[in-house]
Amino acid sequence: MIPQGGCSVAVVKYNEAQLDMLARLMRAEAEGDGQLGMLLVGNVGVNRVLADCLDFRDIRNLEEMVFQSPGGFEATTKSYFYQRAREMDRNLARRVINGERFTPGERSLWFFMPAGDCPAQWYGQWNTGRFKSHCFFSPTTADCPTV
Repeated sequence: MIPQGGCSVAVVKYNEAQLDMLARLMRAEAEGDGQLGMLLVGNVGVNRVLADCLDFRDIRNLEEMVFQSPGGFEATTKSYFYQRAREMDRNLARRVINGERFTPGERSLWFFMPAGDCPAQWYGQWNTGRFKSHCFFSPTTADCPTV
């Protein structure tokens, strides 16, 4: 059975090592925001692979996305990211790889944890919402039609 919002075929190509990387990234960036927070981070990661625009023109797979420099994820500089992926984390990563999308991350390419309220824009990108501690930002359709 395919979950609502999902699809039966992966929306990005991946191997087991890349699945683990995405799972570890999701956990390291948003474990404190629970499973939905982790899924939202996964949406951002998958969107960056799918995007052919802005800072993501040369990102074509999950590994390039996770370790993009500059512009990558702070979690990759922390030891927690390098711990082994748990099966629960791998299952969450599979969900976003298989196309599940969650609000406010459906089209988001960025997120961050502000000290206070979410700004309306961040580096010229519009705020699409907040989930717990993270604010999410999406490009316009004109800027990134493939997301």
